[in-house]
Amino acid sequence: MKVSFYQFVLRYRGGSHMDGKHRFADRVFSLHDFPKGTNDFYELSNYIEMQADEDMPASIFDELWEEYQARR
Repeated sequence: MKVSFYQFVLRYRGGSHMDGKHRFADRVFSLHDFPKGTNDFYELSNYIEMQADEDMPASIFDELWEEYQARR
């Protein structure tokens, strides 16, 4: 069974808020409208850009996406 990007990111929840990946994961978890079931890069990227949230910077999304792709 393939893990969604959302599920992958949740692994980082609860860590140090000094770490951008942990802040990103905590923020994603709190957003009820985050596209939880998709693995489409463009859909996720557009969502991140539209949020313009300082806890979800595109640079951290890109790092997480690369890590996610490497593990699939």
